[in-house]
Amino acid sequence: MADFRIGEQDFLLDGAPHRIIAGALHYFRVHPDLWADRIRKARLMGLNAIETYVAWNAHEPRRGEWGASGGADLGRFLDLVAAEGMHAIVRPGPYICAEWTNGGLPAWLTSTPGIGVRRSEPQYLAEIERYLRHVYDIVVPRQIDRGGNVVLVQIENEYGAYGDDAEYLAELVRITRDAGVVVPLTTVDQPEPAMLAAGSLPGLHRTGSFGSRVEERLATLRAHQPTGPLMCSEFWDGWFDWWGGVHHTTSAADAAASLDALLSAGASVNIYMVHGGTNADLTSGANDKGRYLPITTSYDYDAPLDEAGDPTEKFHAFREVIARYAPVPDEVPPPASPAPAFDVPLARAGGWLPGHVPGGVDPAPATFDALGHTSALVSYSAELAAHDETALLTFDEVRDTAWVRIDGAPVGRLSRTLHERALALPPGRRLEVLVEEQGRVNYGPRIGEEKGLIGLPAIGGRVIAGWSATPVDVASAGAAVSRGEQPGPAGSALRGEFDLGAPSDLFLDTSGWGRGYAFVNGALLGRYWSTGPQRTLYVPRPLTRAGSNTLVVLELEEAPLRTARFAEGLLLGQLEE
Repeated sequence: MADFRIGEQDFLLDGAPHRIIAGALHYFRVHPDLWADRIRKARLMGLNAIETYVAWNAHEPRRGEWGASGGADLGRFLDLVAAEGMHAIVRPGPYICAEWTNGGLPAWLTSTPGIGVRRSEPQYLAEIERYLRHVYDIVVPRQIDRGGNVVLVQIENEYGAYGDDAEYLAELVRITRDAGVVVPLTTVDQPEPAMLAAGSLPGLHRTGSFGSRVEERLATLRAHQPTGPLMCSEFWDGWFDWWGGVHHTTSAADAAASLDALLSAGASVNIYMVHGGTNADLTSGANDKGRYLPITTSYDYDAPLDEAGDPTEKFHAFREVIARYAPVPDEVPPPASPAPAFDVPLARAGGWLPGHVPGGVDPAPATFDALGHTSALVSYSAELAAHDETALLTFDEVRDTAWVRIDGAPVGRLSRTLHERALALPPGRRLEVLVEEQGRVNYGPRIGEEKGLIGLPAIGGRVIAGWSATPVDVASAGAAVSRGEQPGPAGSALRGEFDLGAPSDLFLDTSGWGRGYAFVNGALLGRYWSTGPQRTLYVPRPLTRAGSNTLVVLELEEAPLRTARFAEGLLLGQLEE
């Protein structure tokens, strides 16, 4: 048993001053068979703690179906952290941002009629209490005072950037304490006076989120947290990527200098991220500050351990800095070795998208949320009144990409990112619209928005009535093709086989491909898209096997694929100039 608390100037571990040198590692972004490897490498960099968010929608994608096993086994993850002799910091949200779809909030929650997200609204608070008690059933027995390793729990997440509902924060604290959490409670906000003031309460320890201008930002934090340890609980050592952008990197030397400035000031730190991992299985979020920008499958983040868990220049630079202030193990993880590189012939494996569904039962297209659909695609169709001339087809909004066909012939594509909502529709009777949601907004006021065709579509100014909607489960379609089945009459599914002498990390090179989804042995790796920046989809070693393996590609735009190639390592795209 041990005691961990906040003193006048320091964290106190059994009464002695203690500095936290932590790193963020999200269990839900890493294959569970690789958790121990990533945690161990973080310790070898000199860290003494691991921090993780808890993604509610990873545990309860459908209301009442709570799961905490496999890749959602938070308890096992915390136990592996403890096995390395490291402390743990848990940030259960319920909102986490994290460039994770819907900021971690389940779509069924945010689509509840009348619900008030991130505020003291009764429906929201009732669901939050039910969720947090599930999480705290896992966390409470693992607190440091009970022989475990959890030393801090965070309340909400950067709330000062969103709202100022003190009653809401107080209710989160009540639930947390009532559930048996006794370790110190923290909040985090960007070091802006208004955010620090609005995002916390008396009795909660304020921490900051930033990646530069350390002295200035610590001074701002100290003005709002006059006692106790200074802590940057999100030290941004890199950044995330979005489709159509560049691969963001930060200088290892500059990031190490900022880390040195933090540690030399006596502050504690949580490096965000020590290892980013992957937004596999369609879990990436999106940002929308006037332009919708969906996040890539890779969450490499230019972190010290790259997407495949290998040490980078930044790993060694950070390790050198940490060694000036704390003990660092003598052992250093080995550098990355090239993965097997080879080509795989692809053969057409039939269709995977549904065909036309006749008739329509709804006056307006049903949203993904109304359908309770958590995958990426819905196919809509409607029968049109006779029109003999080309007319303008309009939508209130498309979330997020729509492919339009008339009488089976392709007409065009509409992109939310490009603010496209209309196209010229030639004469015809049967309208089909395939909509892809590319990631739910994870930051700001658009959290929880519905997906699909929004509002009442019209042609030539006349509302189109009578819509059918067919949800498409991408994961199920890919698994079916992997088994040799043909799940639908439309679309382009491709399949290939390859042999391995032993399980291995692989890097599927999607250069020259169109847009779609890729699977290895039935497991959904994520999205690919020719707009970049990322070119490889990471295949974790546990998804492969010695002997025969299956690769499946589900194309959305009919790219002429004949061969797939596996590269020797990550290809994450063009850098900023």
